Amino acid sequence: MTYDIVVSGGGIAGLAAAAAFGAEGYSVLCLDPAPPVTDRDAVGADLRTTAFLQPAQAFLEEIGLWKRLADHAMPLQVMRIVDAGGEEAAARVIKEFDASDISDLPFGWNLPNWLLRREFVAHLDGLETVTFRAGVGTTSLFTREAEARVGLSDGTKVRCKLVIAADGRNSPMRKAADIDIQTTRFGQKALAFAVTHPIPHGNVSTEIHRTGGPFTFVPLPNLNGCPSSAIVWMEEGPNAEALMALDNEAFEAAMSIRSCNLYGPLTLASRRTIWPIISQHADRLNGERIALVAEAAHVVPPIGAQGLNMSLKDIGVLRDLARHAGSDIGDRKMLDAYHQKRFADIQARVTGITLLNRTSMLSAQPLRDIRAKGLDALYTLKPIRKTLMQLGLGAKGA
Repeated sequence: MTYDIVVSGGGIAGLAAAAAFGAEGYSVLCLDPAPPVTDRDAVGADLRTTAFLQPAQAFLEEIGLWKRLADHAMPLQVMRIVDAGGEEAAARVIKEFDASDISDLPFGWNLPNWLLRREFVAHLDGLETVTFRAGVGTTSLFTREAEARVGLSDGTKVRCKLVIAADGRNSPMRKAADIDIQTTRFGQKALAFAVTHPIPHGNVSTEIHRTGGPFTFVPLPNLNGCPSSAIVWMEEGPNAEALMALDNEAFEAAMSIRSCNLYGPLTLASRRTIWPIISQHADRLNGERIALVAEAAHVVPPIGAQGLNMSLKDIGVLRDLARHAGSDIGDRKMLDAYHQKRFADIQARVTGITLLNRTSMLSAQPLRDIRAKGLDALYTLKPIRKTLMQLGLGAKGA
């Protein structure tokens, strides 16, 4: 079989890439070795959430996906940062960044990852230009100047003009293209789960910094009549494993203390999942007939809602370059231009988020005090505050 594009990976980024290029009229084959889990309570469901910042939301609207998401999305109007680095787990510095300072729109819109995969797959089902094959992955890559040949896990081979590697931090297509990566390990793990709480979140996303990493609330729609939030709780690896092993009652007590009781006592409203925290970037974003996007290209800790927003930026830039590539999509000129347009921004954001994460992990009291003073100073200086918010949205430096 021959296609214009093969997308390796059927996660959120891979499905978005298939939708974007399918909307352009290209014939696209999207492959994922694991069938998508699209039910919240199913084993293997991704209970994390994604905040689509303004540029990402605009891109999803442009490629036809947002209309499926809008009714499920929770707007993020305010981002609150809390320093709780004193002797007790209590808020000592609270600063709020309101989107109204820079825009008439919210910072972004939050959606559960399992729901995103459900809606993206349903959208692809309606595109005649896209074939999505769940349960089939990519296993080999052979390229030459004119085309790529991709081996599949079912023993077949397909030909295409462009391979888009959206197959995760351990990308088999990146390895097949012999592209190296640079990885930073923090000794951290993150727990992800949903909670209910008596105090409404008011569409405020809250990051609470103490030690080990941030404890982040992201607003969700009410659950069974109660205010609800998604939580990402980052800790040093052994501490995270110990928390994961607690029974529900003990875990609820621990997370309520760690949250500084900002929303009152927290009640667990989902399973708990856990995964390691790293930062990583590829040495190059392209090879012959292949482009790396999303976690195949870059991985960052879950701070500042940057990960998938960077991924959609990758896809948008690649799509725009394809529009000017003529009939030979995926040629050397196009893919070299993709690397040049995205690499510096990716490096800068990976470096910046790595530094923020190390700052959030500080355990020595004097250093925690410096962190609190730094937060206070950044908020007080209005021009700096606005610049940071714009950078977070990708409005500058992208």
